[in-house]
Amino acid sequence: MGYRNLRQCVEDLAANGHLVRCTDEIDAHLEVAEIQRRVFRADGPAVLFENVRNCSFPMVSNLFGSLSRAHFMFRDTLEWVQRLVELKTDSNAFWKKPLRYWKAPWMATRMRPRRCRRGPVLACQTTVDQLPQLHSWPDDGGAFITLPQVYTEHADEPGIQRSNLGMYRIQLSGGQYAANEEIGLHYQLHRGIGVHHAAAIRNQSPFHVNVFVGGSPAMNLAAVMPLPENLSELLFAGALGNRRTPMVVGTSPLPIYAEADFCITGQVDPDRMLPEGPFGDHLGYYSLAHDFPVLKVEKVFHRRDAIWPFTVVGRPPQEDTSFGKLIHEITGAAIPQLIAGLHAVHAVDATGVHPLLLAIGSERYVPYDSSSQPRELLTQANAILGQGQLSLAKYLWIVNHQDNPQLDIHQVDTFLQHALERVDWTRDVHFQTQTTIDTLDYSGHGLNQGSKVVIAATGPPRRSLPNELPGDLALPAGFQDPRICIPGVLAIEGPACQPGPSTNDHDVETFCQAFHPEQSINQFPLIIIVDDSRFVTESFRNFLWTVFTRSNPADDIHGIGASTIAKHWQCQGSLVIDARIKPHHAPPLIEDPEVTRKIDALAARGGPLAPYL
Repeated sequence: MGYRNLRQCVEDLAANGHLVRCTDEIDAHLEVAEIQRRVFRADGPAVLFENVRNCSFPMVSNLFGSLSRAHFMFRDTLEWVQRLVELKTDSNAFWKKPLRYWKAPWMATRMRPRRCRRGPVLACQTTVDQLPQLHSWPDDGGAFITLPQVYTEHADEPGIQRSNLGMYRIQLSGGQYAANEEIGLHYQLHRGIGVHHAAAIRNQSPFHVNVFVGGSPAMNLAAVMPLPENLSELLFAGALGNRRTPMVVGTSPLPIYAEADFCITGQVDPDRMLPEGPFGDHLGYYSLAHDFPVLKVEKVFHRRDAIWPFTVVGRPPQEDTSFGKLIHEITGAAIPQLIAGLHAVHAVDATGVHPLLLAIGSERYVPYDSSSQPRELLTQANAILGQGQLSLAKYLWIVNHQDNPQLDIHQVDTFLQHALERVDWTRDVHFQTQTTIDTLDYSGHGLNQGSKVVIAATGPPRRSLPNELPGDLALPAGFQDPRICIPGVLAIEGPACQPGPSTNDHDVETFCQAFHPEQSINQFPLIIIVDDSRFVTESFRNFLWTVFTRSNPADDIHGIGASTIAKHWQCQGSLVIDARIKPHHAPPLIEDPEVTRKIDALAARGGPLAPYL
């Protein structure tokens, strides 16, 4: 059907059992966020908070909380949008299967935005402090918009067709921002807005920004789609929403999305920065305060029946997990077609997406080589790390499709065991040092700074993976409680990290030097040094989150019998990853106990939310 606006979507979800209404007075400070986290964990419905304390606007969450609900919202368009992506990847597909794509030309007419002179969003004006002040975690630096649609245009190529619509968090209050006059604009590396910011710096002039909140759910999904820089997200929103996106022109320097629930207009001085944050982020830790652009607020518009949509991020899985799954459904077939020989890629949500990327490639061009040495896999790995957001991957494990054509890349434990059976630590570890990582990842040595590693494994199995501890295992002083995570992976508690990286490196180097490559511990190809081996082995999800969010490859990968030959690092025995919490890491997210007790009491009173709390 395609929703015209958010109110229409909310009413449709409620009528079909996908939404519950909460009439209790709930505070936007911590309370709605804790409710959202609980409802998501319980696979619950969307929630409309109709009585938000000290705020005249209702709030709605969990719209994308399940893949089935996302399918319901886009039930009339999702399949055809997938076909449009197929055509974008292979333009000849239309002529090969015209019946499959017969509707594509008609849908293309829905993609072009529609210019208009007025819209519901312009009905009323307010101030920033009257908007819902969402605080998700106790140490957040202020209130944030968590489902914004940030609209910008390139100063040298203005116009809707080349615009950028992105989802970059917005800090509404706190810090050094002047109340009602300034808000913080946070965006990560490789985002489209960065190109527009760079152009403004070159031109030495401010650039305009409009922040939309609400409207059709198609706009939210469009804002997070990994589209090429020269393709406007508004085109995608039109196709997914089954209607041309109405954009009001003439009211502000930039067009305004007519059906948005809210719009903040303003401009950014490209040379002015203020500390933004802290903010409880999707890796499960706080992103700390750092200088980011400041949006000088000009006007705040809202429609008469405005609803404030929001999401909550934290240690995965959270609602953004469903965003990721939906994006993969739409675009999953595109990346392999862009890289010759690549069969599949999978960004592992349990690690926060960017820390761990899995890939299945192929060794197609070396039938004469019986060495089973990764060759084309490395070419494919480098190509993967050159693709937009995939370039932020920190650990990339890539294996050969021909070794097991039935290998499921989404079964992460099976995938890792497949790789560990085949990997040769003397040749298959390839580092990239002094490079960029995810802005939100604090395992490196500075903001956006860290390293990457490619682990490429191919050929027949080299080893069987043990599932029992060696009977003769003796650990050096300070190391204890060895536990098996999955076959072939051993977690061992190490000493707590101290200030100064050399001290911590010394701990792990001492551990590695205590063993020879021939000793039985090396039956485990991968050893993890952790703070709490019981926690790490309680679930595979705990293992993934701990190992890949708390380690920086170049700093934290060690090995038994390690050496460097011709500038290539290798080890004869087990690979050892130091996944302890380091002093420079950001603190993990912990809920406020008082708020937790209050939501427990709300659940005990019964009501429509009680089954999910």
